[in-house]
Amino acid sequence: MPENSVQPMHDFVLENRQKATMTGINDVESYDEEAILAKSECGNITIRGRELKISRLSVESGDMVVEGEIDSIVYSENRTAGGFFSRVFK
Repeated sequence: MPENSVQPMHDFVLENRQKATMTGINDVESYDEEAILAKSECGNITIRGRELKISRLSVESGDMVVEGEIDSIVYSENRTAGGFFSRVFK
């Protein structure tokens, strides 16, 4: 990464596998009680578990809080295709 470039800001804090607090969230592509797919400054995040719910989301500030039984967190590269609704309404 070049010296002058600004690194994206993204934090992820997991508390007792029951609560995840994140910053740098740009969008939530999909969610249900078993999986949440969000876009962050550092790539896509897939959170899997049981009884998941987004208890706080602010796209303006990029903050998100997820509660439930969290089993896994996976990061992947950002896709260039559109968001959830653009794929649904093709």
